[in-house]
Amino acid sequence: MRSIWKGSISFGLVNIPIKVFGATESHSVSFRQVHASDGGRIRYRKVCELEETEVPNEEITKAFEAPDGTTVPLSDEELESLPLPTAKTVDILAFVPGDTIDPLQLDRSYYLAADGAGAAKPYVLLREALNRSQKVAIAKLALRGRETLGMIRVIEDALVLHTMLWPDEIRQPTGIAPDAKVKVRDAELDLADTLMATLGELEIEELHDEYREAVEALVTAKLEGTEPEPVGAPAEGRGKVIDLMAALEKSVKAVQEGRGEGEEAAAKKAPAKKTAKTARTAKETTAKTTAEKKPAGTKSTAKKTAAKKAPAKKTAAKKRASA
Repeated sequence: MRSIWKGSISFGLVNIPIKVFGATESHSVSFRQVHASDGGRIRYRKVCELEETEVPNEEITKAFEAPDGTTVPLSDEELESLPLPTAKTVDILAFVPGDTIDPLQLDRSYYLAADGAGAAKPYVLLREALNRSQKVAIAKLALRGRETLGMIRVIEDALVLHTMLWPDEIRQPTGIAPDAKVKVRDAELDLADTLMATLGELEIEELHDEYREAVEALVTAKLEGTEPEPVGAPAEGRGKVIDLMAALEKSVKAVQEGRGEGEEAAAKKAPAKKTAKTARTAKETTAKTTAEKKPAGTKSTAKKTAAKKAPAKKTAAKKRASA
């Protein structure tokens, strides 16, 4: 990575020389404007609206537009002469809990690296102080020709700077929420909780830009002269007013089916039924086998017992006759 800015962090009387690197990069799809008839590139030229002629870059300067529309030219020398204490310094103002910073204020992200061997120890000192206090540092700095707020925090073993918007740059959410008083039933909240639990955890590292992949596949197909693969239909029901309970129930069911939970539940019940049926079949088979193996003319145990008891009764009758 190439450093985009050099300066120092002012931490009380401690000075930490740093280099700033961009922490993010854009992979979004980029298109060019071309002439539809011949494919020629469409380019923008800087034209003076008074002379209606193209102006080279060396003749272009900055100007501030006043509220009445009047433009006031400002040279680079005049701008550089303005007092800007944070021109090359990230001046730490305070340390605050991270959860007190509204994410709406966060703008761009940068990695801060120690610049030189002498910066290593104060760099680690600030990093460990932030780790132990579980706080973030709020600072002021001048970056890209303007002064801005910044928040310094720790990611793994590195210090990260997030530029921040000024408080007056955050719009208030006036008129955003529904005006009407909407009442949500407990049953609807329960289904919403069930849907949230069913969706489970998210592996954010596995997410990717499907639109960019589809555009790249379309471009590749056009270059190769082949037919692009069909794109899946968009999800139904968007923009329509539907029954909330039915939508929640359908969503829970769809997630469960998508993860195979419905099939797993059915698979767990199926072996139980099969086992009971197998047990009955085995019992009937055993009884049939036993009957087939029994020799012909064999008397049952009950009949044998009755035969044994018969002589006893006959003996008793003879004794009564003799008496």
